[in-house]
Amino acid sequence: MKNIVIAAGYATRLGELTRNFPKPLLKIGESTILGRMLDDIDRIPEIDEHIIITNHKFAHLFEMWAKEQRYTKKITIVDDGTETNDTRLGAVCDLLFAMERCRIEDDMLVVAADNLLFFSFADFVAFAKEKSSSCIICHEQKELTKLQRTGVVILDEEHRVLQMEEKPQVPKSTWAVPPFYIYLKKDLDLVRHSVENGCGKDAPGNLAHYLCDRTIIHAWPMAGTGENLRFDIGSLDTYYEACEKYGR
Repeated sequence: MKNIVIAAGYATRLGELTRNFPKPLLKIGESTILGRMLDDIDRIPEIDEHIIITNHKFAHLFEMWAKEQRYTKKITIVDDGTETNDTRLGAVCDLLFAMERCRIEDDMLVVAADNLLFFSFADFVAFAKEKSSSCIICHEQKELTKLQRTGVVILDEEHRVLQMEEKPQVPKSTWAVPPFYIYLKKDLDLVRHSVENGCGKDAPGNLAHYLCDRTIIHAWPMAGTGENLRFDIGSLDTYYEACEKYGR
């Protein structure tokens, strides 16, 4: 299984802090946002490589960072060739770019690199093996405004996804979907042809939404609420809050 890290954004909401520096490599205490995530993923036996897709502006910084790491699994940095927020490919196209560049024919764990996480992906990988299907993660979210800003799913009793909506104004459930996915080898052809068949390019959830209508997808329900499971760093305020809460 390949670990694909989507890290090609420009984090414009963080202003000067990320004008010339990638958000995933921002420090939280002695580590980085990305490093904290890979500390967990690197321990999963099924993972054999970390593939980090970034943009041309920041690729050299990721290369420098990678040379300093001592993970047990290989780190590969992929440069998508873009240099500005206006020319970015979008998360789905970045994934397709990495798949083509690295000739990926394996199962994939696909993760966004701007969250601090308080759970292990090992349980998610085990769930996907049990279900033998591509999978997403979901968690309980009671706040309407937060549900309106994320993907929302309806599940059956076996946790199969019956329906997924992106940023619904009237959510049909309280199951929110964070940007972490497992796509099995058997679904890679669907993934490769997703954009040409109408899948949205920008948000990573667009691909999960697209696949839910075309293959069997299960959702791993994390115990607890979203606030207890991850901390999304999307602004200067949330970055400084993360440093204060979790950087010591």
